[in-house]
Amino acid sequence: MSTFLRRSLIALIVIALAAAAGWWFTRPKPLPVRLVEVGRGSVQATLSNTRAGEIEACQRTKLSTIVGGRIEYLGVKEGDRVQAGQLLMRLWSDDLDARLKVNRAQLDTAKRRIQEACTQADNAEREAVRQEELFRRNFVSSSRVDQARTEAQARRAACETARSDIRTAEAQINATTTDRQRTVLIAPFAGTVAKITGELGEYSTPSPPGVPTPPAIDLIDDSCLYVKAPMDEIDAPKIRPGQPARLTLDALPGKVFEARVKRVAPYITAIEKQARTVDVEIDFAHPDEARGMLVGYSADAEIVLEVRDNALRIPTATLRDGTKVLRYRAEDGRLEERSVKTGISNWEYTEILDGLAEGDRIVSSLEREGVKAGAHVRPEDDAASR
Repeated sequence: MSTFLRRSLIALIVIALAAAAGWWFTRPKPLPVRLVEVGRGSVQATLSNTRAGEIEACQRTKLSTIVGGRIEYLGVKEGDRVQAGQLLMRLWSDDLDARLKVNRAQLDTAKRRIQEACTQADNAEREAVRQEELFRRNFVSSSRVDQARTEAQARRAACETARSDIRTAEAQINATTTDRQRTVLIAPFAGTVAKITGELGEYSTPSPPGVPTPPAIDLIDDSCLYVKAPMDEIDAPKIRPGQPARLTLDALPGKVFEARVKRVAPYITAIEKQARTVDVEIDFAHPDEARGMLVGYSADAEIVLEVRDNALRIPTATLRDGTKVLRYRAEDGRLEERSVKTGISNWEYTEILDGLAEGDRIVSSLEREGVKAGAHVRPEDDAASR
């Protein structure tokens, strides 16, 4: 072989090696992706509230006096625990107290009068009987008998009038006592005083119909709490009392409370510029867990409609357009798009009925740039997990 040919061959080999090296160092590198393995487990179909729900008290009353008046007695402070029947507030009522004293004095007078009137009636009736006996023996005239009978009837009428006076006095006492009750607030149940409107010596005004006047005392029974959550009207037919649920609170992050649907409102709530919803009341499965929570805490509810155990499942976040996933092919390191048939699902897991097999690995890092069907990828070291 001539010197020229040898040199040409060497040059070609050097150029080929340089091109191969350039391609090797500039070739596109596989994209790192997170993969999850298709496995089996429990899948639940659930519904969640459209807006934040809140903690409510089983009993809550906003108390106001029936009449207005100056606050004379205020026996509680905000945050105080009270018992059923405890006096909370009383308005000035000296005029009613004075009237009650008059009513009781009238009752005492009527009682004394009835004793006198009825004794005289008894005596007059006995005298009439005696006069009738004397008339039969021709000792007195018939006019004397008539006079005795008339006297007896008059005395008896006076006795009955005295009895009526007693009933009238008792009715007046009851009426005045009722009027006095209009000036006091009594706790209808044991609970905690949430808010008081008014101070000692101030004038308390009742709420007339149609006028939103603040209540004098807001009383809450915080020994019994539940969650009221708005659900989309479309989901209303699926919700029934007794269904299991889960509750989470912003105030207690990371904690999930078992619960159960107590009541579904019989009407739809329409709020301007918001979706039409139905209010659902949800009880804590373990009421003791709710102790110490504040009424008004925001809460989220998840109602469990159906449960499938040992179902083939994937994380719901791995779905594209609700029916497609990117499956990793280990033989060539590329991604392929798979259409899947789904069953029940929630925000965490979706049941797979067809399109994937147990052990397949699919992409969970869909948000990364370049992740698409046909892309050359490599699994992250810690990506393959169930």
